[in-house]
Amino acid sequence: MATTKTKKDKTKILFVASEMEPFVKVGGLAEVIGTLTRRLSGLDCDIRVVLPYYKQVRKNLKKLKINPKKLNKRVVFCMDWLPEEGDIYEVLYKDVTVYLLQNDEYFERDQVYATPKGEFEDNDLRFGFLSLGALEVAKALDFRPDIIHCHDWQTAFVPICLKWRKHLKDDEYFKDTKILFTIHNISYQGQFDNSIMDKYGLPGFLFTSQGLELYGKVNLLKGGILYSDMITTVSPTFAEEIKKREYGHGLDPVLKWVSKKSNNLIGILNGIDYDLWNPESDSTIYSKYSAKDISAKTINTQKLKKELDLSDSEGYPILCFASKLNEQEGVDLLIESLPQIFDLGYQVIIIGSGNARFEQMLRKANRRYRKNLSITIKPNEELERKIYAGSNMLVMPSRFEPCGLSQITALRYGTIPVVRGTGGLLDTVKDYTEDNKNGNGFIFHEFSKISLLDALLRAISLYEDNKAWSKLITRAMKEDFSWRKSGKKYKKIYQQLLTRN
Repeated sequence: MATTKTKKDKTKILFVASEMEPFVKVGGLAEVIGTLTRRLSGLDCDIRVVLPYYKQVRKNLKKLKINPKKLNKRVVFCMDWLPEEGDIYEVLYKDVTVYLLQNDEYFERDQVYATPKGEFEDNDLRFGFLSLGALEVAKALDFRPDIIHCHDWQTAFVPICLKWRKHLKDDEYFKDTKILFTIHNISYQGQFDNSIMDKYGLPGFLFTSQGLELYGKVNLLKGGILYSDMITTVSPTFAEEIKKREYGHGLDPVLKWVSKKSNNLIGILNGIDYDLWNPESDSTIYSKYSAKDISAKTINTQKLKKELDLSDSEGYPILCFASKLNEQEGVDLLIESLPQIFDLGYQVIIIGSGNARFEQMLRKANRRYRKNLSITIKPNEELERKIYAGSNMLVMPSRFEPCGLSQITALRYGTIPVVRGTGGLLDTVKDYTEDNKNGNGFIFHEFSKISLLDALLRAISLYEDNKAWSKLITRAMKEDFSWRKSGKKYKKIYQQLLTRN
């Protein structure tokens, strides 16, 4: 007779993160934390998450009609030689326990990371509070984790301080706890003046090229990499790329060393929630459809054009871009190529926000190409879903892409990705031109207008063959990049980590 595994028998994992859907979202990190934790909770893992109690979290809890429970516990610890305190609130969301760490001085702000003029100057203290506070939350609630899973530089003080801060280094509570550190975006590294060493009681000898120092600054991401037990990143190809100079952002020598050390750098592809992103049940799109019957996708295209006031010519396929407006995503190459893209016969929809210079350039372009170009520069998930459902193709001309979720979502909605061959885009998109039996999109490799336009020409040429294009849509929608596989891979990594001495 089978026995049911009790909560005590489950692997105890403490996630520490700066974002989590549906509570607070700035980028793809929030989607990953929100979905992966739920997936792992169904794989014999006792998952707890520590998240800052931001102003945005408070607003989103009201929208969700969730009342967080204030616990009769407080965290108190020393930071910058002064005592810091925080309250703990608890939310149970879809079988995942989330602890909201409150400190209004650090988290009651209109933005999560930065003002429009730049990052908050005290981000070292804000996210140091998150990291050290998460450890104190675990102790206060007597949740002794087998593994602490940290995400990006904002949580790097967890491994750094557990390794080097004296009272934590000698703390028996975390003696058997392993640290897994995930790099979601290597271009954000948490670089600060070396005065931060004294603030956190770290020994001065760590400020060397073998320790936390990089280009004269303390580099927290480097510390997270060096002092964790294992490193993962968000796609297999990106795990290889970041060991190279052109993608490593100065950390490639460290990552090469980590990779050689007991295979300590592993790429696991991100996924999306296939229940949440599903054109067969998505009530926000104009007309539902599935891989078995894609006919209603045309209805979505027609109604999207009408809503966005685009020319209703059926011969013009819609090419969409749904991402941040920054250099990483290659939006500058897209803007530069717009006249030629329109000459090929496309209409273009762009939704996203980011760099003010790119926002201004797009507004200017929109005035010129109004009937063939639609620009939305603000978050709007309902419109974003309609765009995925109604567009024919998605373009991602990324300079680098750790994983990318837009192309996975596009495939789910039968919108064919046209992507630059880098990072997770190479792990999810197969070029139709090279393999028309298995291809699900179009890839270009050189970061140039000529290369991008070549891929778009190949795509629109196939689009004109209705039968072949319909087969491609169906194939794209049958792909599976859910967390089903990746969740199991993380579970396996946890098991491997726990067997290490």
